[in-house]
Amino acid sequence: MSAWSNIIRWFGGGYTRQRGAQSGDPQSGGMVSVPVTAETAMQLSAVWACVRLRSETVASLPVYFYDKDEKTGERAGRNDHTLARLFAGKPNRYQTRVEFFETLMMQLTLRGNCYCLIGRAGKRIVSLMPLMADQVEPSLLANGDMSYAYTTETGVNVYSAANIWHVKLMGNGVIGLSPLGHARNSIGLGIANEKRVANMANRGFKPAGVLMIDKLLKPEQREQIRAQFSDLQTGDGDPLRVLEAGMTYQQITMLPKDVQLLESRKFQIEDICRFFGVPSVLVNDASATTTLGSGIYEVVQGFYKLTVRPDLGRFESSMINNLLEPEERRNMDAEFDFSALLRGDDKTRFSTYKEGIQGGIVTPNECRAEEGLAPMDGGDKLFLQAQMVPIEMLPQIGKTPAEPTPDPEMARAVDEMRSELRSIADRPAQLQAHWLDQARR
Repeated sequence: MSAWSNIIRWFGGGYTRQRGAQSGDPQSGGMVSVPVTAETAMQLSAVWACVRLRSETVASLPVYFYDKDEKTGERAGRNDHTLARLFAGKPNRYQTRVEFFETLMMQLTLRGNCYCLIGRAGKRIVSLMPLMADQVEPSLLANGDMSYAYTTETGVNVYSAANIWHVKLMGNGVIGLSPLGHARNSIGLGIANEKRVANMANRGFKPAGVLMIDKLLKPEQREQIRAQFSDLQTGDGDPLRVLEAGMTYQQITMLPKDVQLLESRKFQIEDICRFFGVPSVLVNDASATTTLGSGIYEVVQGFYKLTVRPDLGRFESSMINNLLEPEERRNMDAEFDFSALLRGDDKTRFSTYKEGIQGGIVTPNECRAEEGLAPMDGGDKLFLQAQMVPIEMLPQIGKTPAEPTPDPEMARAVDEMRSELRSIADRPAQLQAHWLDQARR
C-alpha cells in the first residue's frame, strides 16, 4: 500500500461511517427520497457557491496573536509565539494556512463541526491535521470528559479532548448542528430537480406518452410497434412519424412549464442560501431581492458582519481556550484581521482618516500604513484641530452689551477730567474778552 493511499485515507479516502446519534444530524429522515451526502450536495451549484464563499473568505484573513495588558487593555503583537508561526506558515506538512482554513470551513459549513488532530513536541504545538467530520464520532463520557473516535478503513483511533481541536456551530454544547443534515429536504428537492432536467435532456425534452389503437394487438405486434415508435419519447432525433390504423399519441407527463420547474429551481437556490447564511445575490442569483440594502456594497457588508464575523469569533474563542496553555489565556489574545473586509471606498476611507487625524485619534503615518505607503518625517505625532473654543469666549454678536455698574471713584475722576478739559477749551474766549476790555479803556 503506497504512502499516498495512507494520506488519502487520513483526509477522507471515500470512507464515510454511519452517522450516529451525536453527529449533529437530525434524527428523523428527510421527506425527499433522494440520498443527500456531502458529495451529492456539492454537485448543486448553490451549495458549492455558498461553501466556497464562506470557506475562501475566512481562509483569506491572516491570524495574529497578541499579549494584552489587563489593566490598560493595550496589546502587543506576538509574532514569536508557536501558534503565530504555525498559522503564518504551514499548519501541517500538506497544507498552507489558506488551504488549512478552507478545509476546516468546508467541514464547519456542511457538517457544523470541524476537527484537527493536535501534534505536540512537549507542550509546544507543532502541527494541526484536519480530520473529516464524517469520520469522527464525539462522545461525552460519564466523568464529563470528551473522547473522539476517528474511523478509517484500517480501524478506529480514539483520542482524548486534549489531542483534538474541535470547533462547532450552535448545538447542545457537545456537538454542533449539521446544516447539511437539516437542509436535507431543501437540498434533496434541488437534486431531484437537477435529475429531472437531466433525464428530460437525455430524451431530447420529449414528454412520455402512450400510443392508443382501437383494436387488440398480439404480443409480437405490440413489441414491433414499441420498437418502431420508441423515439417518440426518447432519443435526440425528430423524424417524421406517420400513425396508421387509427393510432393516436397521448402525452402522459407534464411539461416543465406546467410543473413550474424553473421557478422551483430558483426558489431552491434562495432556500439553500438561507441555510448557509449567504445572500443569494452573492452566488450570482440575479433574480433575488435582499433586505440588507439597496446596493451590492450593503449586501456584502451585511454578509461580512452577520455570517463571516461570527465564524471568525468562533475560531478565535476556540483558539484561546483550546490551543493556548492555561497560563497564557489570561494574557494573550487571538484575532483574525477583519479590517480588510470592511475596507470602504477611497472617499470613505480618506474622510475617516481626516476625522481621525484632526481628532487626535491616529497619526498621519498610521493612516499611511493602512494604505501601504511609507512613513513621512513628523508623521508620528498626534494632531488636534484647535479651532474650537468655549462658547463664553465668543463675542456676543447681535446683542446689546449690558451697562456696567459705575465705580464712584472712577466717576469722580472722570468728572474732574471733564471739568478741566472744559476750562482749557474756554481759555481762548476768556483771553479775547480780556483784551477787548483793555482796548476800550
